Amino acid sequence: MNRVYLVIDLKTFYASVECVERGLDPFNTNLVVADTSRGNGAICLAISPAMKMLGIKNRCRIYEIPPNVKYIVALPRMSKYIEYSANIYAIYLKYIAKEDIYPYSVDECFLDVTKYLNTYKMNAMQLAKVIMKDIFDSYGITATCGIGTNMYLAKIALDIMSKHSPTNIGWLNEERYIKELGHHKPLTDFWQIGTGIEKRLNKMRLYDMYDISHCDEKRLYKEFGVNAVFLIDHSKGIETCTIEDIKAYKPKNNSISNSQILFEDYNYEKAKLVVKEMVELLSQRLLEQEMVTDSIKLYVGYSKDIIKATGGTRRLNNFTNLYTKLSYEFIKLFEDTTDKSVPIRRIGISFDRLQKDENEQINLFESLENNEKEKKLEKAIIEIKYKLGKNAIIKGMNLEDGATTMIRNKLIGGHNGY
Repeated sequence: MNRVYLVIDLKTFYASVECVERGLDPFNTNLVVADTSRGNGAICLAISPAMKMLGIKNRCRIYEIPPNVKYIVALPRMSKYIEYSANIYAIYLKYIAKEDIYPYSVDECFLDVTKYLNTYKMNAMQLAKVIMKDIFDSYGITATCGIGTNMYLAKIALDIMSKHSPTNIGWLNEERYIKELGHHKPLTDFWQIGTGIEKRLNKMRLYDMYDISHCDEKRLYKEFGVNAVFLIDHSKGIETCTIEDIKAYKPKNNSISNSQILFEDYNYEKAKLVVKEMVELLSQRLLEQEMVTDSIKLYVGYSKDIIKATGGTRRLNNFTNLYTKLSYEFIKLFEDTTDKSVPIRRIGISFDRLQKDENEQINLFESLENNEKEKKLEKAIIEIKYKLGKNAIIKGMNLEDGATTMIRNKLIGGHNGY
């Protein structure tokens, strides 16, 4: 049976939500979602369709908006967008079973509608229109849709074809893809091709999907390694991965990570404090997931890229999820690799090689009783935070000058959560 996929995107989602909340039409209202407290260089997370029609690019910076354009500024409200997203997901569930839905992002979702078309006595285009109308009637959000015989073609139909369709719906099968998009440019319009990959392809004198599909595969494998298989298949409109495959996938190497761009340039000591805070929060995640690690990774990026980023990976002597141990190791790594003379702007940490906590190893020179006491204390802190909020209980270091945990606890995805 040939599969049929829909991928539905909520058009300029954040800006549309803000317009709906104000009783405004996003297609007739100039509105940007941005945090102006971050200055004139703040990125607009979304702009309304009305502003796009003026030629203003999405995710522009505030200073890039022409001075003659008048617009409303909406402070990002991530919890509100998540609420809308969850409500719209409930609409998908009215038509499609959960196992046939794959949320790709907060505003984009794949649906495998193959076995539902006979049930509803509809073709894919008709079903897409019904779901999109339900979204608009229920929440005032305009959706666009791509239809394809595989997930890749559905995504390309959304990203490229739907923009030129009066119904906001694009569709592709392999034959139409090759015929209509074989010579489409630029290559960056295609899913999973960024500017770096495009430049490498251009150096090989490959400028469109037709060129890639007719290129000697050995050349592509030499340049891109095993990832060449995706370029080769996608140049022909081929994609074998299904929603079922995605949900069944289990990564071989588990890891968890956290990173942040600091609100301002930090000196060495302030940055060290932030590392401690980040390790605390991530070690609590380990406890929640009943996982342990024996490998840590640190990234430190400097202001205005004055020097190259520093950090590195370090293997521990045993598996653990204790904050005291992990903090000690991270601070050693930080002190060994970080330049003290250059202001710091970005920090990232990760725990790699995660395993279930039954693999935790006890050092003969450690007190098992003290380790258990620390775990019980951290678990109690986690439970209090769940019940009363992330800032219901904090440590002394979270009150020090330069600490970021209390501020970040109020954010969702790095933005205001209210």
